[in-house]
Amino acid sequence: MKILHLETSSKNCSVAISDGEELLCLCEEVSENYKQSESLHTFVEWALEGAKLSLKDIDAVSLGKGPGSYTGLRIGASSAKGFCFGLNIPLIAVNSLETMIEPFLNSNYEVIIPLIDARRMEVYSAVFDGKSGKMIGGTEAKVLDENSYQEYQDKKILFVGDGAKKLKELLSSFGGQLPNADFNETVYPSAKYLVKKAVDKFNRKDFEDVAYFEPFYLKDFQGVKKKKSEG
Repeated sequence: MKILHLETSSKNCSVAISDGEELLCLCEEVSENYKQSESLHTFVEWALEGAKLSLKDIDAVSLGKGPGSYTGLRIGASSAKGFCFGLNIPLIAVNSLETMIEPFLNSNYEVIIPLIDARRMEVYSAVFDGKSGKMIGGTEAKVLDENSYQEYQDKKILFVGDGAKKLKELLSSFGGQLPNADFNETVYPSAKYLVKKAVDKFNRKDFEDVAYFEPFYLKDFQGVKKKKSEG
């Protein structure tokens, strides 16, 4: 099966194409300015060229459904639904936090906690068993403080994602409260991490209703309020 994978939930605009679990091509770029609207369709074109395929060869679209950037998720979901409607192919959605743990499973960590920066002191977070990958703490928008994740202080923990830097700096300023924790701040949700779960869902025919699908926003959109004009 040929699957087009889209991940736009974070600062990483990422597109991949796989044949089964074989990654054929990956195009992605991390930008502080969230370039999904500018880059996504260009990356799709490049990925197709790199895989030597055309859109008509694609059997399904998989999408990192969030949580993450509200605007990024809307762009990714709109594009994915457009491809699915136009090509009459199924849509597969995967929790973006869940995919971030894949490279680190079975690497001597008891707990893996992905953290996506959600502005200020807030992160999108979930807690996973480091061996099985099973979710043991639900997805949430969490405001960090010096007591965050203390219930895991006796376990070997890995924090991954750009939100891990925020937590590491916070704990350092309070003298460090998680002595068994490691931090990998360079990991972002990526289309390449969607491949395995997307193939599994494809084989089980675990598809979304394209017409009614909505990303996992987790929080309502918070735009900049305009000042009222005087007079």
